[in-house]
Amino acid sequence: MDPGPKFIFPKWVNKVVAGILLLLVAVPVYIGALLGFGANPDSLAIGYQPVQPVPYSHALHVGKLGLDCRYCHNTVEKAGMAAIPPAETCMNCHAAIWPKSPKLQPVRDSYTTGQAIPWIKVHDEPDYVYFNHSAHLNVGVSCIECHGAINQMDVVHQTQPLNMAWCLQCHRNPDPRLRPRNQVTNLDWKPAQAAKDLAPLSAGAALGSYLKKQYHVNPNTDCVTCHR
Repeated sequence: MDPGPKFIFPKWVNKVVAGILLLLVAVPVYIGALLGFGANPDSLAIGYQPVQPVPYSHALHVGKLGLDCRYCHNTVEKAGMAAIPPAETCMNCHAAIWPKSPKLQPVRDSYTTGQAIPWIKVHDEPDYVYFNHSAHLNVGVSCIECHGAINQMDVVHQTQPLNMAWCLQCHRNPDPRLRPRNQVTNLDWKPAQAAKDLAPLSAGAALGSYLKKQYHVNPNTDCVTCHR
């Protein structure tokens, strides 16, 4: 009795073929979605300026009143993330200053209920990018290098592209962006102000070169530095 034709390939090959076809469809869709989210103008476009739940003015608090960045963002020197201040921090002042202002109602509600204020992130890198605030501040890279002159902003907006090419420019040549560590949150600082403390150095390139050696600044440009 003729048993019929024999299979040339084992049956499990059918599943492999189906898997390959699925990958041919899924991978391009995944890559397209990844690139789409990565280039999302809401998080990467210069000029992005969302409306926040509370009209907080850095120009007033930092520029005019002289509030140090670390009073609110108290983890920037020791952690990767810059902490968003809880309502308790705001109420340290606003329990007595403008305590009944309708603009501050979300702050009072947060203080009473314990529910966080739904701040909208302005400077938001994609999830596949690793950035550590403390690693930058502790070698003399100021807030202003990424966030711009935030001490002059009534409403925070993005001033830099924050893309890979922009980051690599700094990693390849960090000297012009370095300042003394004790000046990283002084957003009005100018290189000439370091001349007295670091004499006989002149301001500019010589200062950056000096600080680079003093702080052992040697940023990597390997992929694993930012993509972990």
